[in-house]
Amino acid sequence: MKTGLFFGSFNPIHNGHLILAKFILNEYDLKEIWFVVSPQNPLKEKKSLLEEHHRLQLVRIAVEDEPQFKVSDIEFKLKQPSYTIDTLVHLTEKYKRPFVLIMGSDSAHSLPKWKNYNALLDGYEVYVYPRPGAPTETIPLKHKNIRIINAPQIELSATYIRKSLKSKKDVRFLLTEKVYQYVYEMHFYEK
Repeated sequence: MKTGLFFGSFNPIHNGHLILAKFILNEYDLKEIWFVVSPQNPLKEKKSLLEEHHRLQLVRIAVEDEPQFKVSDIEFKLKQPSYTIDTLVHLTEKYKRPFVLIMGSDSAHSLPKWKNYNALLDGYEVYVYPRPGAPTETIPLKHKNIRIINAPQIELSATYIRKSLKSKKDVRFLLTEKVYQYVYEMHFYEK
């Protein structure tokens, strides 16, 4: 069963993530998508990162009604900082199935900075979706396992949602109803 792995800090998970994941399931050859919540991306700052157990809970709430979406906290259990190649190898050994890495074109531009990126590309398919400001045509790596997918470009970001919440703006329609309720009740991102 070919499974997509959608890594991210999901800080917070929003409707753009879910729309993209559903589009990929509908249009490409995956049977399910696992949202792999990352405790700390080694290439990003931690200062605005909500605690990992809260982000994990938000993802669980967001996908609970979609049977083809699963949530993984595997990176919380592996050595820190977590590296995608280590997680991929661990999951492949444990589940004995083909995994496909799903990433935005912005991440694909930084692939040469990733740990063992050549082994990652040689061992796994990578589906790259377009992101604002990072054209897929300019991705520096060309590899047989990189597949540019024709997904809709969604102009929505977790950064925008965090800034909006801090400014007391209404983000109700950018998050699922249950995620919005949880964020609102817990006063996340208000400071």
